[in-house]
Amino acid sequence: MWRLIYKIYVCLIFVPIFLVLTILTAITVIVGCLLGGEKIFAYYPGMIWSRLTCYLALCPVKVRGREHIDKTQSYIFVANHQGAFDIFLIYGFLGVPIKWVMKAGLGKIPFVGAACRAAGFIFVDNSTPKAAAKTILEAERSLRNGASIAIFPEGSRTYDGKMIRFKKGAFQMAVDQHLSIIPITLNGPYDVLPINSLNLKRHSMEMIIHPPVSLEGIESSQKKELQHIADETQKTITSALWEKYK
Repeated sequence: MWRLIYKIYVCLIFVPIFLVLTILTAITVIVGCLLGGEKIFAYYPGMIWSRLTCYLALCPVKVRGREHIDKTQSYIFVANHQGAFDIFLIYGFLGVPIKWVMKAGLGKIPFVGAACRAAGFIFVDNSTPKAAAKTILEAERSLRNGASIAIFPEGSRTYDGKMIRFKKGAFQMAVDQHLSIIPITLNGPYDVLPINSLNLKRHSMEMIIHPPVSLEGIESSQKKELQHIADETQKTITSALWEKYK
């Protein structure tokens, strides 16, 4: 009975309001950034949009570990990728401005793609090694300008709730820019809206922010060491996953 009521709510209330909010947010970001207010408009409209989306979906959110973030520092935030609501959970509740490293396909979404480009987000192009290297350079340029970056080292959303092995690109950026990595564990987005599904479900979500991981003394040429750090970071994230995701 409650599932039926929720489905009706999603169709008649959530979807129309979400679409209007998305368009208004995208326009606000585009106009604000074009007028020179990127520091404000690349973050706050998206943060509010993300929070409202979680609230409208009736999904309770719990956050732990914000005390591990020094708001005067730049970081590379790395998280497991459970589903579409990962974006709303991190963007809405992390508490610090970030630039996203995202799939190039998202840039084709009407309004959203233009807003992401205006905000200076980085689109990943893995079509050729040269294009992938260019992506890393663009991300590092944002980091040099004092931004923090959020990235999903798995590269794509999980199909079964469990993680696949992390790629080392984010860790190479951290070494190149002498920044710390902050691992983030996400629980719940897989149950809300997994990959290849449009069936939104009401479910609690949780974000655990772990202590920073320093990469001081590591060279980007040490590929084996970078992969080892990526694997150890993945273990940290796994340690806080709900049992059904391990």
